[in-house]
Amino acid sequence: MKSGNIYMDNCITTPPAPEVLKEMKTYFEDRFWFPASFISTGESTAEAVASFKKTVADSLNASPDELHFTSGGTLANNISIKGVTLSRAVRGRHVICSVVDYPDLLTNAAFLEKIGFEVSYLEPDAQGRVSPQQLKDAIRDDTVLFMTTIVNHVVGTIQPMREYRDILRAAGHKIHFHADACQAYGKLPLDVKELDVDTLSVSAHKIHGPQGVGALYLKRGTKLEQVIHGVKRIDGLQPGGIGIALMAGFAKAVELTFADLEGGIRHLRGLSDYLLEQLEARIPEIELNGPRGEGRACHNINVSIAYIEGEAVTMMLDLNGITVATGSACASQGLKPSYVLLAMGKNHVQSHGSIKFTLSRYNTREEVDFVVEKLAGITAELRSRSPLYKSTHPEER
Repeated sequence: MKSGNIYMDNCITTPPAPEVLKEMKTYFEDRFWFPASFISTGESTAEAVASFKKTVADSLNASPDELHFTSGGTLANNISIKGVTLSRAVRGRHVICSVVDYPDLLTNAAFLEKIGFEVSYLEPDAQGRVSPQQLKDAIRDDTVLFMTTIVNHVVGTIQPMREYRDILRAAGHKIHFHADACQAYGKLPLDVKELDVDTLSVSAHKIHGPQGVGALYLKRGTKLEQVIHGVKRIDGLQPGGIGIALMAGFAKAVELTFADLEGGIRHLRGLSDYLLEQLEARIPEIELNGPRGEGRACHNINVSIAYIEGEAVTMMLDLNGITVATGSACASQGLKPSYVLLAMGKNHVQSHGSIKFTLSRYNTREEVDFVVEKLAGITAELRSRSPLYKSTHPEER
């Protein structure tokens, strides 16, 4: 296989499906109107938005009236977290999350601390899993919110959502349960009724939909303080305009993903298992970060390669037309060690030597073989230049 555009950084964003682009084109060119009453264009758009909402809601086993479109997962998280804490501040000012949550949740936690809330930060085990017992021990009479990231964005660890649910149900008072599902959506079945979450965020561009649109599930009867103010065009929780074409693309991406969710999961699981098998067979002294098998999301493989820097590897792979990530996408922008890997007990060397492959339905075994072949060569080349590697492997001088 020749060097080309091989994209394996689907954790941060995915390529939009051709069917999605085709669906969006109609709403960019011909049906761009906002919803309205009494006029044909507005009523036509209102009907379309209602159908988009039902499509996304059905994928979560939610009712359409519980589904709110937003301009992305980050805004959905903000609307939920700020909305619930501000509405419940008179009842209590204690919030629980974990140190390995997605930055959306952690930056909101920091904001809440600034305005007078107290936050308890739960620690993960060596696999990135946050134990239900820690949650149980952290709950207080004034706890108003527990928020969690269903699938860890760095190592793919799936958190024990059902155990969290049971603990919150038995808490003795109502604790709002918010879940960031952006990495989980389309990668494992999600049933908001079975999980009994109060709010849950998803994003279109993680499942081959367009960037710039997401959704917030809000359980019927749950009250949020308004945190964004303005004219209502599409939704009361996020006033102002949200692209109709983006919502159309989101709904089409959901249709494609959930037409055979189990088959899609099997494909990604098989491909990621094959990738890990080839990496461990071809590259000595490589370590998987996070759990093996069913404990991790089907699309995520994160490894640390001893004696080399992940940044150097990603740049050399990029020269071969291969896109991957090092450590956490959010942390690597500043070339900092991943806070998730450090919290899991990895050291700075292991974190800086980490490479994250996140796959999509468009990746193939042929691409995996090509990537592993190039990575094995790059690893050998970089290690040949490393004084540390030479000092610990004198027989290879």
